[in-house]
Amino acid sequence: MYIFLALLVSMAFLIYMILQLPVFGKKPQGSRLARIKQLPNYQRGAIQNLSPTPMKPADVSYWQVIREMMKRNVNRSPDFTIPTLKPEFKSANGTRITWFGHSSYFLQVDEVNILVDPVFCATPSPFPFIGYKNFKGTDFIRPEDLPDLDIILITHDHYDHLDYQTILDLNQKTKLFITSLGVGAHLEHWNVPAGKIIELSWGEEFVVQNLKFTAAPARHFTGRSFKRNQTVWSSFVLQTPAHKLYLGGDSGYDHHFKEIGEQYGPFDLVILECGQYNAFWPYIHMFPQETVQAALDLKAQVLMPVHWGKYTLSIHNWNEPVIQLVETARKQQLKVTTPKLGEEVRIGNHYPDHQWWLSSSDNKQNRR
Repeated sequence: MYIFLALLVSMAFLIYMILQLPVFGKKPQGSRLARIKQLPNYQRGAIQNLSPTPMKPADVSYWQVIREMMKRNVNRSPDFTIPTLKPEFKSANGTRITWFGHSSYFLQVDEVNILVDPVFCATPSPFPFIGYKNFKGTDFIRPEDLPDLDIILITHDHYDHLDYQTILDLNQKTKLFITSLGVGAHLEHWNVPAGKIIELSWGEEFVVQNLKFTAAPARHFTGRSFKRNQTVWSSFVLQTPAHKLYLGGDSGYDHHFKEIGEQYGPFDLVILECGQYNAFWPYIHMFPQETVQAALDLKAQVLMPVHWGKYTLSIHNWNEPVIQLVETARKQQLKVTTPKLGEEVRIGNHYPDHQWWLSSSDNKQNRR
């Protein structure tokens, strides 16, 4: 009995010490926490979605989810090296986007440099030995390759959107961090000065260098340890002098897309998640058909799908999301841009649409 209690106490202490590691960040406290508690959707000690959003359907157990994730699928990762282009980051007029895989991309608005949800680690998790590693070829860009940054925009605090080491590497070369309310607690814990952090809750705006950022709802959740929804998750509307963009972050499908489209649309380009979905967690990520519908709700002229192409976080084939999305968008007559990693999209005049996700054998079969 005493041995069991000693083991239990030792295990609890070990877990506590692990959770003190800086990679887990810091929960909001003080005035930041007080601000969170004033949110209209803060209830029962946590931030809530606009619609009820359980992590899984009522008839699904967590054991079923675990078993699903353990299923073997050799197509969860590509069997070839992902084709990439080395970006040059030249200053120029206009609005340009360079995707680095998953949800990380570089935005240049005239000469303002913006980096969204930067993650350059091998595995999007607190430790490198947990999770699937990035696809072969997707490590083509590193923080030191980037130019000086005016803004880093962070939609929420999950590991595949907010990476501890990446923030350490980019802190000194970044002037300003714009993020969802509460995420600043992590950044300050990682030695980002408080004066460099702007935190927004849904509906709040911030204007800098002729750019207006507006935080908008999403249907998701947050947390870097066991306790969830202590920080806000957001999408962002970006209005430039010439264009209007929707930066979606992570979100399940819901009525907020139509409401945002009515209030802020139409959009020249919407960047929406496409991938890491499953019927066992249908409310927090979109299926490809829902991503297309969300773009239509937002009144998008062009859709750019992200949240795929670099990491495996679900069990579907790695390229299934984009294959299904492109086919659905074609039927709906919605324009889609699918750049290679590192390839530039230029709003208004250049929307790459290569089918680079097909292997050489797939391409040979398509040509027959």
